[in-house]
Amino acid sequence: MIKTAEVVIIGGGISGSSIAYNLAKKGVKNIVLLEKAYLSSGATGRCGAGIRQQWGTEMNCRIAKLSCDFFERANEELDYEEDIEFKQEGYLLLSSTDKEHQQFIKNVELQNSLGIPSKLLTLEEAKEIVPFLNTEGLVSATYCEKDGHLNPFHATQAYANAAERLGVKIYKFTEVTGILIEQGKIRGVKTTKGNIATNIVVNAAGGYAQLIGKMVKLDLPLYSERHQILVTEPMETILKPMVMSFSLNMYCQQVPHGGVIMGRGDENEPRDFRITSSWQFLDEMTTTVTKLLPPLKNARLLRQWGGLYNMTPDRQPIYGAVDEIEGFYLAVGYSGHGLMFGPATGLLMAEIILQEECTIPIDMLHLNRFRKGELIFEPSVV
Repeated sequence: MIKTAEVVIIGGGISGSSIAYNLAKKGVKNIVLLEKAYLSSGATGRCGAGIRQQWGTEMNCRIAKLSCDFFERANEELDYEEDIEFKQEGYLLLSSTDKEHQQFIKNVELQNSLGIPSKLLTLEEAKEIVPFLNTEGLVSATYCEKDGHLNPFHATQAYANAAERLGVKIYKFTEVTGILIEQGKIRGVKTTKGNIATNIVVNAAGGYAQLIGKMVKLDLPLYSERHQILVTEPMETILKPMVMSFSLNMYCQQVPHGGVIMGRGDENEPRDFRITSSWQFLDEMTTTVTKLLPPLKNARLLRQWGGLYNMTPDRQPIYGAVDEIEGFYLAVGYSGHGLMFGPATGLLMAEIILQEECTIPIDMLHLNRFRKGELIFEPSVV
């Protein structure tokens, strides 16, 4: 392992890999990416892999659109020899209360103003997209045909391969055990395979980002929360869009190999690092999804698993430098949406580190917003 680096990135998910690629593309040399297990072993590889632009805050809409635009051309731009499997077959979002319906009206107006082609639908129009949808108890829907689903392992690997071709050193099964600071400045990292001297460290550690923060005595406004997912055995294609409801706490989509992935959250989850799975989730998930999408009663379950949402109080990420520690940067707190923000994260963080003008003005996502109380809450989260 090399002993010095210009930049050390902690975390081998899509965020870390995208940051590494974008920095290298801009000409930065001697970049190191550290991952304590294998690439995509954390939140990236455990997510539901949906890609949507239908958000309730302008910032998340802009970040998602920038990322979606990149995913459309990712195979070519990253010169990936396989396929990230980006399928744009839409997201159908369902409201089940009048309050949620009113929020959908505001969301679509915002999204359309930013060039996102979402539409507010009646329940009859929603059934034209998913004919077997049970609309009992629902109020309305929105739909965006540009949303979709991809393979998180291939997407991360595509970034990693492209980064390595540009000279990035990726060290897997290499855990960061400490960060060296002198007089408020980053001086290096300690790992299980030795130390690396550097003046720049990027925390892109996903569900473990707050632990990396503690290494520099920084108490980040983050917590990790288990979310669970299950997948069925492959079956005949019956469902093209992702079906999601915030108020019903569910999302469900059939992926290219035929399996149906579905997940939900639980606000009563303890704030720890468990990635186990539970019978309670299985019961609640199957009850909700079979009522909404009755044909899934015949699906055979294959497996279920857990992963970590790294949550912020306003459900929006934290990007940027830490004022108190020169050379320490944050790309954390995606609140369950790190995969779909991956391309924007890499580009924006590279621009911040190199002190370039950002493609999207993201000052409002700086860590200081929590101290100043300048939070804008994202309403559209499962």
